[in-house]
Amino acid sequence: MRALAIAATGMSAQQTNVEVIANNIANINTTGFKAARAEFTDLLYQAERVSGVPTVDGALPVPEGARIGLGVHTVGVRNLHMQGPLTQTGNSLDLAINGRGWFQITNPNGETLYTRAGSFSKGPNGELVTGDGYLVDPAITFPNDTTEIVINDNGQVYVNRASAALPQLLGQLTLATFANDAGLEPLGNNLYRETAASGQPLVSNPTENGTGKIHQNYLESSNVDPVKEITELISAQRAYEMNSKVIQAADDMAGVVSKGIR
Repeated sequence: MRALAIAATGMSAQQTNVEVIANNIANINTTGFKAARAEFTDLLYQAERVSGVPTVDGALPVPEGARIGLGVHTVGVRNLHMQGPLTQTGNSLDLAINGRGWFQITNPNGETLYTRAGSFSKGPNGELVTGDGYLVDPAITFPNDTTEIVINDNGQVYVNRASAALPQLLGQLTLATFANDAGLEPLGNNLYRETAASGQPLVSNPTENGTGKIHQNYLESSNVDPVKEITELISAQRAYEMNSKVIQAADDMAGVVSKGIR
């Protein structure tokens, strides 16, 4: 009975949906996290009666055929790269991007990765690094006698030093943009990797070529909407239950047939 297999694909799809929603809710307080959404498509259709073909010679074509769908499958999990709310932290090395753009990070293998989580720190030699110790690109190194750090909207890094009377321009932060942010590969730890689907990065100074501004003393919060996620969770749970009822009904119908044969 096809209903059993069709409903089973529905249960599998809703299980994936719940897993995606669970990950969104788990990361509701993760800095720079982007919510995801499971997307589905219907499977192939089995033709019981083909439309547009005459049933007998000389008759008009059948206006509507009979095609039975074979279920659903997951076509992708889309990351929703919408701006999250900015939260003030008071930490001079906390940076948030207001608008498009990604911070560039160099991992220990020399690969360039991308993140929206600007919760940076100083390394052992004054380097600007992520919480995992990965270097921010372009590299910024703060002198030992730095007393104050100021980063403006354009990404220029100034420092006040005990040995200098005037602020010193230390470096320039840049941002990368992509034609298709949804095509970036999420790696965990708030990091993403460039793929063929995302396209190659366009590196610019903040506020140039459509990139956003950098806000010092702020972090971009997760863009997960808790009310929406709970609503989606209830909907997915009900859909799973309905597919389970279909399997139960199909099993009961098969049982009636088998008992009748006996």
